Amino acid sequence: MTTVLLELLPELLELLFYGAGSVGLSAVAFYAESFAVASVESGQPKLGAWAAVMGTVALFFAYLLATDKFRAKLGEVKNQYRGY
Repeated sequence: MTTVLLELLPELLELLFYGAGSVGLSAVAFYAESFAVASVESGQPKLGAWAAVMGTVALFFAYLLATDKFRAKLGEVKNQYRGY
C-alpha cells in the first residue's frame, strides 16, 4: 500500500496544484468583481469596467484550469489507482 501511494504521490501533488490554482483564481475573480462593483458605486465607471474585465478573465482561467487540467488529471489518477 505504501509503494502505491509513493508511486501516486507526484500525480496527487499535481492534482492538488491544479485544484488549489483553480480555487485561488476563483477567489481572485471574486475579489476583482466585488472591487468592480464598489468602484462603479463610488463613481469610477472606467476603473470598475476594467476590474470587471479582469475578474471575468480570472474566472475564465479558473474554469479552464478546473475543466481541462483538474478533471483530466483526476480521471487519470482514478484509473491508475484502480489498476493497483
